[in-house]
Amino acid sequence: MPREVLIADDHPLFSDALTRAVLGALPGVVVHGAASVPTLLALIEAHPQAELLLMDLHMPGARGFSALAHIRGQHPGLPIVVVSAHAEAAVVRRALAHGASGYLAKSATVEDIGAAVRAVLEGELWIPTSVADARAELKPDEAAVAARLAELTPQQFRVLGMIAEGLLNKQIAYELGISEATIKAHMTAIMRKLGVSNRTQVALAASHLALDQTPLPAIPEDD
Repeated sequence: MPREVLIADDHPLFSDALTRAVLGALPGVVVHGAASVPTLLALIEAHPQAELLLMDLHMPGARGFSALAHIRGQHPGLPIVVVSAHAEAAVVRRALAHGASGYLAKSATVEDIGAAVRAVLEGELWIPTSVADARAELKPDEAAVAARLAELTPQQFRVLGMIAEGLLNKQIAYELGISEATIKAHMTAIMRKLGVSNRTQVALAASHLALDQTPLPAIPEDD
C-alpha cells in the first residue's frame, strides 16, 4: 500500500503548497487533506495507517493547542508536525510539550518542509533553527486539561469545540446530524471528564490551551 500523510490547514493556497512540498519530499506518497478539526478527526479515523500529520493550530473547531492535545492522546503512534504562523520560541516549546514531533513556521522553505518531513518520519525531532532550546514544561493547569482532553472521544471533542464557539445544544445537534438528547449525553460525559459542572466552565477549561488571552464568546447555558 502507498504511504499516506495527512495535512490539516484551512487556507487552501497554503495547504496546496504544503501538499506539493510533501509530494516532493516523499515521491509516491498519498496526501489527504482536511480544513477543519471535525474533518481531520474523521480523516484520521478513515486512514489509521497514515504515517504523519502536518497541522495548523488555527482551524475551525480548535482553540490553541486543544486539537493537538486531543489527537496526541487518542493517536499516540501518529507523529504530528505543527505548521503555524506563530514562530515565537515559547509557542514552539509549548507545542513540543504537548507532544508534537516537529514545528514549522509557515514561512519555512520547501526545502525545510521536506527536510522536516523526512526527519520526523525517521524518528527525529524538528524545530526551527531560531529556537535554541526545545525543552519545556507545561503549567500544571494546562497539563491537567490536556490530559483530560485526551480522554474525550472524537465526537465529544467535536461537541467541545462547538461549545467553545458559543453554540446551543440544538445548534450542535443540527450541525452534527444527531439528536439533542445525544448532545446532552455528550455534555454530561464532557463535564465529568473535565471535572466541571457547566458549559461556561467547559469553555474556560479549554481556554488553558489557548495561544493567547482572546476573550471567549458568550457561552449560553442550555436547560
